[in-house]
Amino acid sequence: MNLSASDITPEELRLFGDIVASLEELGPVVDVRTVVLPAITQLLRADFAASFDCDERTGLWRNGFSYNVDPLQIARYEAWFQHIDPVTSQLRARRVATCVDEVVSRRELEQTEFYNDFLCRDGMHHGINVYAFDGVTHVGDLRIWRAQGRPDFTERDKLLLNGIEPFFRRALLRRRHACAGLTERESDVARLVAAGYTDKDVARTLGIGVPTVRTHLRRVMAKKGVANRASLAAALA
Repeated sequence: MNLSASDITPEELRLFGDIVASLEELGPVVDVRTVVLPAITQLLRADFAASFDCDERTGLWRNGFSYNVDPLQIARYEAWFQHIDPVTSQLRARRVATCVDEVVSRRELEQTEFYNDFLCRDGMHHGINVYAFDGVTHVGDLRIWRAQGRPDFTERDKLLLNGIEPFFRRALLRRRHACAGLTERESDVARLVAAGYTDKDVARTLGIGVPTVRTHLRRVMAKKGVANRASLAAALA
């Protein structure tokens, strides 16, 4: 199936181009999800979106970012609801954009605790997901939802999401490779410092002490072989 003029407006076509351009141009210091998730939600004529990392050691979802979803809901998902999520593992196995209704019936889903105590809280009803992989390694995902009363997602939305996925994957891999060899906390510190944050700003953002920030920063600079903040920013560019 190809997109026709009735599937996408000129404004949406420009928005698709803007999303791709952002994903190609953003440096590894930036979490690309914070930039493109609102635009992707708009392009798919959706209401809600979320994206998670997968812990390679435990297989658990973490570091969630959302658009138009209560951050407390994201925390609840990471703490409990991912463990009773009946759809994500099936969607992930597809490797391409897939609607929730393709892997579990609406009747079955609406009988679950996951739907009634999690999805319904924010009004998420129709879902479509795509998962980005580097070989067998999960590097990121896009989980898009529409509210009850809205139409379900269609082939149009699958085509657009599959078209975005390669650029999304490349942007995530640039960020991952820039921080290769660093611990998760060292990566957080490095990205913020490279973005121009002071030690106090980093401490406040991450909820840690300034001495801890400086300890992490010394380790980052040693691992990256740089002597100052400007050189670190250049190394991560």
